[in-house]
Amino acid sequence: MQTLRNKLPEGVILNVNFPKLKENEIKGIKICRQAKAYYSQKFDKRKTPFGKDYYWLAGEFVNQDKGDDTDEWALENGYISVVPVQFDLTAHHTIQQLHNWNLNE
Repeated sequence: MQTLRNKLPEGVILNVNFPKLKENEIKGIKICRQAKAYYSQKFDKRKTPFGKDYYWLAGEFVNQDKGDDTDEWALENGYISVVPVQFDLTAHHTIQQLHNWNLNE
């Protein structure tokens, strides 16, 4: 309800994850940042029931971020994690630095 009442900024969505616990074991909700984590890239080749090949991401999840303000920390500690995310991948903090490069050499 709060999301509908307060409205999100344009271009922002919420990534909500639930810990693997029973409802009465969940401690609450944490607003978080996304942890710096990745899956090691390993894919298993499998077949659908119709005989078509597909690939399943089977690599190991590697969390490099031990912060207590991350989605991974929240989930590991019994909280629902809510991370506001956006789709603009631009490194805005680097634009000015690149303007100082002489790219026409």
